[in-house]
Amino acid sequence: MLCPPSRAQVPVFRVTPIQSAIRFNTASSKPLTGNFDKWSATLTFASRNPTSAVLQVEIQTASLHARNSENDEELKGKDLLNVAQAPVISFKSNKVVQTGKTAYDLVGNFTMRGVSKPATLKLVIADQGGGSGYIQGIVPFDRKDYGMTSSRKLEERGEVDLNLKVEQVSGLELIRKRFP
Repeated sequence: MLCPPSRAQVPVFRVTPIQSAIRFNTASSKPLTGNFDKWSATLTFASRNPTSAVLQVEIQTASLHARNSENDEELKGKDLLNVAQAPVISFKSNKVVQTGKTAYDLVGNFTMRGVSKPATLKLVIADQGGGSGYIQGIVPFDRKDYGMTSSRKLEERGEVDLNLKVEQVSGLELIRKRFP
């Protein structure tokens, strides 16, 4: 009989906001993009197996800023993010599949504008050694699935890009599956 890992054995990671970024992108003849200033992210593990991970991200939509005030207003307005009625974008994984040496698919729920849909965050880990690195990935979405419209001719797809600096603060090292 195997004993479950103790708290001291499970890897514990911290996301470092200062060295991290979350971005919103929609494509058109003139792309609408912006960075979010206020968000939180946690990465937790139930064991030393990377596929036991749960990534949870919560983004404050009103903290988005683009390159100019006109784009800020359009992105935050009722046709796109609708920050007055939908103050939070979130993603929470419920399944992790390792797809390569440092690549993972995080399957979970993506919620935006009060609409929650299944989504897959394709994630790559850029390991910097010593228990720290970057987790980078994109959550693609179809604007119409979330009730987004625009007077501009925007492409149907948009994305939320994650570039999160993570540091292991305690516990044992993750045991990664070997890939050729």
